[in-house]
Amino acid sequence: MEHEGPRLPTPRGPLSRGVDACLRGAGRLPRLEEVARAEVYGEDLQLALYLCYELHYRGFAGVPPEREWDPDLLRVRGAVEQRFLSALRADAHVHDSVDEALAGLLVEPVEGTGVTHFLRDEGELWQVREYAAQRSLYHLKEADPHAWVLPRLWGRAKAAMAAVEFDEWGGGRADRVHASLFAGLMADLGLDTAYGRYLDAATAEALVTVNMMSLFGLHRALRGALVGHFATVEITSSPGSRRLAEAMRRTGAGPAAEHFYDEHVEADAVHEQVVRHDVIGGLLESEPHLAPDVAFGVDATEFVEERFGTRLLADWRASRSSLCAPLAREAAHTS
Repeated sequence: MEHEGPRLPTPRGPLSRGVDACLRGAGRLPRLEEVARAEVYGEDLQLALYLCYELHYRGFAGVPPEREWDPDLLRVRGAVEQRFLSALRADAHVHDSVDEALAGLLVEPVEGTGVTHFLRDEGELWQVREYAAQRSLYHLKEADPHAWVLPRLWGRAKAAMAAVEFDEWGGGRADRVHASLFAGLMADLGLDTAYGRYLDAATAEALVTVNMMSLFGLHRALRGALVGHFATVEITSSPGSRRLAEAMRRTGAGPAAEHFYDEHVEADAVHEQVVRHDVIGGLLESEPHLAPDVAFGVDATEFVEERFGTRLLADWRASRSSLCAPLAREAAHTS
């Protein structure tokens, strides 16, 4: 029996409404001029792109699998992707040198002010729950967007990337797959662990972070950017996970919640070295012309994560929810 994906979310504008109608077989796709008018980092365009990309993962309940390669839908997706990629190149490009791009990631600021610092030092349980709900769009498919790059690598880079991915998928043990560990975290927090459950709640800024991974992963021409993105995730994960593990303990989130981040502190400290020396090193040894793309992947990751963090902190410091739809009241954590 074929696995049924999550239900389609509520559209947020003409682009996502048109894509939704296409997936349901009940209407026309958006016109290209509508793509050109949409806010590139806005909810409507980003949700429309997420809907297109999700067809390459688990799909949606009631949507025929053939929609994945619908030529008209792919044409619209291509126009949306081009706007998104052009915006990222214009807004996020800082470094041409990989070493310069990575240098800032390797030094922890003495006085950190980001989301993980906030949650560690003063975050409340409701904010931890909101963070987990939004991050679930990625963490319940953790490592999957990065797997697209494996057929585009070879030699040392391919072997090292496969080794890191193997760890992310639990080293062959289903109970240790990182997506499963995150589902345990969500259960501790009283959240629904169903894949895609919080798509309606996710902000545009959260959608951007996941869409960028799919964009880089699905295009062979962007393999360097995907490697740069992956390196950024692995380099910043260990210290950030240490802070989040402390946040889980301080707020009483639960043992599975603590374990998820404790696991990443240790695993990603090792992954960082492998990615920097063997994945990036191996890729640039074989294809040195991809160095600017690797640097762009680093810069773009920092750019979209900063936007996401800024949105979260602005809402939380104003004592308001960061979500587009409330979490179910009956699911509240009661430990």
